[in-house]
Amino acid sequence: MQWTDRIGRRLKLRDLHILLAVAQAGSMSRAADRLAISHPVVSKTVADLEHALGVRLLDRTSQGTEPTTYGRALLSCGTVVFDELRRGVQEIAFLSDPTVGELRIGSAAPYIEGLVPAVIARLADRYPQIKCHVTDTDAVTLCGMLRERKLDLVVGRVLDSVFGEDLTSEFLFDDCIHVVAGAKSPWARRRSVALSELCGEPWVMPQADNIAMALIAEGFHSAGLTPPPAQVVSNSVTLRVRLAETGQFIAALPESTLRFSDGRMQIKILPVRLRMKAPPTVAISLKNRTPNPIANLFIDELRTFAKPLMKKRPRRT
Repeated sequence: MQWTDRIGRRLKLRDLHILLAVAQAGSMSRAADRLAISHPVVSKTVADLEHALGVRLLDRTSQGTEPTTYGRALLSCGTVVFDELRRGVQEIAFLSDPTVGELRIGSAAPYIEGLVPAVIARLADRYPQIKCHVTDTDAVTLCGMLRERKLDLVVGRVLDSVFGEDLTSEFLFDDCIHVVAGAKSPWARRRSVALSELCGEPWVMPQADNIAMALIAEGFHSAGLTPPPAQVVSNSVTLRVRLAETGQFIAALPESTLRFSDGRMQIKILPVRLRMKAPPTVAISLKNRTPNPIANLFIDELRTFAKPLMKKRPRRT
């Protein structure tokens, strides 16, 4: 297939845009409504694309449309094309005015509670016209959104099984987990506490599929103990903090959450050590993708905040 003969004069960005809209909407009629164009225009555009490429891009059913194998290949290419164009526009805008831009960040609950808002506040103070869109969910979903180019940057802990060769990361710091209790709890007045003493206390813990719960369980197993059953289970860091503050519950929280809370938490770190091999906190981005210039400013601020927690460790790629 010659590019100039069959594709160069026929395939337009508008055609790719319409095809992407059909794939996202699941039908040509819904795509037409979203794009504010007529259904025949959408149908003809897809038909012309299929004719130019010589393959069927969409399967039509009574429920709507679904991309074929060929369609998914073209959609993947189209996603990259539009993402790179958007990056180019961002770069031009940044070169003309480096104080204006947009950044899409993803992170998990512990960092949303402390580190990420601290960095955003510092960045907003210096560059008030920069806009940040923050997504708070689990690491698997965040890495998927990076691959789909829905995020520019992810901050958090990621297991090797989730990471993959298509992502790259920069080490920020090792984030240990502390056992905490409310400032008015009887345990807060103790100078020495054994982990075994806390097994009978009411605990508030993350859900079983949360990486933090796996680390907490490892800490108990390393001490030869069985993790106590949680009285309250929640992935919400805010809820775990609030319950610990009552003095009725014991919780385990990352050091970064405690350090960047600005002293708002009425809790105390107990003299208990949880031995575990925790993945480091890293800044993750997609390989072979033109970087968002605003992301570099964000990462610079991340490095500044990470210095008190940083230990000598090589960059991981």
